[in-house]
Amino acid sequence: MNTDKHTELANHAWSVADLLRGDYKQSDYGKVILPFTVLRRLECVLEPTRDRVAEQAAQLADTDIDPDPFLRAAAGTEFYNATDITLKKVLADASHARKNLLTYIGGFSPNAAEVLEKYEFAQQVRKLDSAGLLYQVVGKFADLDLHPDQVSNHNMGYVFEELIRRFAEQSNETAGEHFTPREVIELMVNLLLAPDENKIYRPGVTLRVLDPACGTGGMLSAAEEHITKLNAQARVEVYGQELNPESWAICRSDLMIKGQNPDNIVFGNTFSNPGHDEIRADYLLANPPFGVEWKKVKDEVEWEHKNLGDAGRFGAGLPRVNDGSLLFLQHMIAKMKPASSGGSRVAIVFNGSPLFTGAAESGESNIRKWIIENDLLEAVVALPDQLFYNTGISTYFWILTNRKSPEQQGKVILLDARDYWQKMRKSLGDKRKMVSPEQIKDITRIYGNALSIAADPEDTDHSKVKVFANSGFGYRRITVERPLRLRFELTEEALDKLAAAAPIKKTYLDPGIFRKLLQPLVGSKWSAKTDAIAALKDAVVGAGEPWPTGAPFAKLLRDALGMRDPEGELQLVKGQPEPDPELRDYENVPLDQDVDEYLAREVLPHVSDVWIDYSKTKMGYEIPFTRQFYVYTPPRPLSEIDAELKALESEIQELLGEVTG
Repeated sequence: MNTDKHTELANHAWSVADLLRGDYKQSDYGKVILPFTVLRRLECVLEPTRDRVAEQAAQLADTDIDPDPFLRAAAGTEFYNATDITLKKVLADASHARKNLLTYIGGFSPNAAEVLEKYEFAQQVRKLDSAGLLYQVVGKFADLDLHPDQVSNHNMGYVFEELIRRFAEQSNETAGEHFTPREVIELMVNLLLAPDENKIYRPGVTLRVLDPACGTGGMLSAAEEHITKLNAQARVEVYGQELNPESWAICRSDLMIKGQNPDNIVFGNTFSNPGHDEIRADYLLANPPFGVEWKKVKDEVEWEHKNLGDAGRFGAGLPRVNDGSLLFLQHMIAKMKPASSGGSRVAIVFNGSPLFTGAAESGESNIRKWIIENDLLEAVVALPDQLFYNTGISTYFWILTNRKSPEQQGKVILLDARDYWQKMRKSLGDKRKMVSPEQIKDITRIYGNALSIAADPEDTDHSKVKVFANSGFGYRRITVERPLRLRFELTEEALDKLAAAAPIKKTYLDPGIFRKLLQPLVGSKWSAKTDAIAALKDAVVGAGEPWPTGAPFAKLLRDALGMRDPEGELQLVKGQPEPDPELRDYENVPLDQDVDEYLAREVLPHVSDVWIDYSKTKMGYEIPFTRQFYVYTPPRPLSEIDAELKALESEIQELLGEVTG
């Protein structure tokens, strides 16, 4: 089937929009068109066995036998309809169209009925009936020839994906949550599968593809299509999970339309109720929602982290609750095949946050550390901004595998593809750019040759690729201390603080006595703490009044009288300099550098009285992608800027002259 035929069938289905206009919002057209397309396709597929299924259903009607397996066998498919109703029969009885159509829907097998329920199809039927549109809409689809001998499962998938795309574009305010632009998917699948073409070519190969945030199923469809293009005899099993009911219904419909098992698409939250417990996939890919919190499933996720540890999915760590991106990635890693069984490859779309968010030994940093130290991260690819429907931010592919080639083991590729885009003729929400087919080929080529390109400074693409050892992303966060230096002075404020302190109130019935004795010393200054305390104590004890004792009071005195001064007295604790919290600083030292040498080179030339508190050193991992590809652009010369300003001034003066005559 050629592209024109795909478009013709999609146009026929989408022409229903002309009927819906006025009674439905433009963004809701798909809520009618998609389920009716599914219904018509299922009807056409089931037509050859309809009578056999109806006969089998009648035989089992009054028995206690579960009819489902028998009716599936009679239909020869994973779904069936136990009634003798068709869309044409619905049209033949216009006065009972709504009743007969709802009865027809209710006769589908549980897996098909569940899809239509998630579309809220029964509600749409009632709404169409109330608007007087039901008969006309049914008529449009009853005439649509979607029989398998005219439209194969593969080609039906193209038609349905075209309808999904149109629906996403019409409702582009939310499309980005559930629909990934086609060219982004194609590039992602290319990078995921490119190193494995020899594996895919094997005769009779069976490959499993999993998307734990599958939305409308675009990534699963693209992966299947790519594999079958390389090997038409390959058997591709796709699996997915989706939380949004409408998107789940669309994805499951897509599988039913293509003849795949719709039960492979699970409805529910991937974190708290993961599907496919026993499945380990060859390829995993996902575009999880950016920056979505996981607060609703916090208890379940934290329980698994705490109680299952590395035996569960989240043993490496938990990210902050307002972004579950790295939870999705850990879930996908848990679904990889062991390397001993052939291993797996993973591709996921992230925004910039997972690259660097989280300080050393935070949940995010620990997850990155675990991934990189286990040599799972193959590459990070930076994409152009404004590629997605609901966000203009920069995005990245993370590519992971547990079967790196020998030459790439212990290394990570960074590929900068931010300049590979062209402007769209018409914006779709926040999507203003797209990656052309030629640019997809270029990026795929560069990715496949990344190691040699990075090693050859003369290569024209050399500036786009950098290769780092795994340890290059690790660092030690050291705590650099400076000593506390104080001078001492009794001010009115300090005296108020002392008089109001608990040790004074405990010692004196009237704290005013203590205050009165020290009042003459207000304004006095001392360079040493011992001199300050001695002066205050002499004033009190000399008058025959008690002097409070104990470490808390001594600390109170030091805090009340002490004032930070770079030339002040060095404060000691057990003979060692006391660190000043206000002067404390932190440095991130790369793992391949000695921290003492770093201190001597980077810090001591500027500040001499510093030391490292080794007890506070932490290890972290981050991927500073933008920093690695930063190119300094010097400011324009002042003379050039001055000349430009003068030219503008002259132009303004001329314009004013024309206005004033």
